[in-house]
Amino acid sequence: MIERLIAMRYLSSRKGSGFAYVVTWFSFIGIALGVATLIIVTSVMNGFREELLEKIVGMKGHIIVLKTSHIGISEYETLASKIRSSDNEIEQVIPQIERQIVLISNGNPKGVLVHGLSKESLKSKTLISKNIVSGEIEKFSGQGVFIGKRLADVERLHIGDFLKILVPDGLITPFGKLPKEEQFEVLGIFEIGMSEYDKNIILMPLEAAQSLFDFENRVSQIEIFLKNVDKSERISKKLANEIESEFSIFDWKHSDSSIFHAVVVEKNVMTLILSIIVLVAVFNIISGLTMLTNSKIKDIAILRTIGLTRRSILKIFFLIGSLVGVLGTSVGVILGITVSLNIDKIKQFLEQFADRGLFSEEIYFLSQIPSKTDWNEVFCIILFSILLCLLATIYPARKASKLEPAEALRI
Repeated sequence: MIERLIAMRYLSSRKGSGFAYVVTWFSFIGIALGVATLIIVTSVMNGFREELLEKIVGMKGHIIVLKTSHIGISEYETLASKIRSSDNEIEQVIPQIERQIVLISNGNPKGVLVHGLSKESLKSKTLISKNIVSGEIEKFSGQGVFIGKRLADVERLHIGDFLKILVPDGLITPFGKLPKEEQFEVLGIFEIGMSEYDKNIILMPLEAAQSLFDFENRVSQIEIFLKNVDKSERISKKLANEIESEFSIFDWKHSDSSIFHAVVVEKNVMTLILSIIVLVAVFNIISGLTMLTNSKIKDIAILRTIGLTRRSILKIFFLIGSLVGVLGTSVGVILGITVSLNIDKIKQFLEQFADRGLFSEEIYFLSQIPSKTDWNEVFCIILFSILLCLLATIYPARKASKLEPAEALRI
């Protein structure tokens, strides 16, 4: 009890130890900021990975089945039924056509990607069906298309407007391949929150796409969605053994591995760099406690003289360093979690204050800053910070406990 009271007095009093007091509290601020920054960065990077996984994989499918000859998949309904029954983890199987075309609207040509799929398949793609901002999904038929909101804004298109689609190699003539042009009506506008898709994707009824690309009773690929995305590798290998060798099978880990690998590498590098902030603050604890020990030499001698043991002196200075570490970590955790949970609101406030955009959708793909706090990572950060702080107190605490009263009083 007496050790705790003395530790608190030394920690709060600046008398005779002004500079040591300042250094100690600067280390407290450094630990708090370091822990908060670590939590914020890891949460944002986790959010980026989850959002990219949801948007990219949710749009393209967890597994893609293609025909190696590139002529399209005939009897695709039979193959889709076979795939559905092959594993209980398979949730949806969507035959579709995916092709690059040239969009002509208001006289401006623009390269976009067409996805041709049935109305039922569109309804099952919840990433799109739940994010339709204009139009009705029941009207998805005939010579009508659904387009992304950013594409609609750029081309100034609205529901009921018409656009031209040009297929560069659509018609085969004695003189070679000639462009094929058809007109479509805008029936719906969607916004999934990923700029690359919202401005570069056109959704078209499967029958219209088959006619446009001369894919009579064929599709270009089959998308497979799973209940658990992490099982894609196992199921893709299983499908490769069960269906004909003329098909190629790719899971999301292969088709988009570079993006997700970059996110993981960036997260690890940022975590390593930002851990140095905590390490610097820990060295400040050592410096502060060492200076505090030097300024309290006579106090230590008097305490030893009146009966305090070396163990008690060790405990006093160990408590001082521990309190700084625990309090700094606690404040950092509260600050980090608060910012992580409100990161997008803070971004919007700063953008209004600065009167400029701080988060470019074209660069970061997403329309808002995502954040997902992993409590296991938060626990590891807390453990890392407190452990470093406790280790930092050992040297100055041992130094204080080894002072002899007679030698200290002669100084």
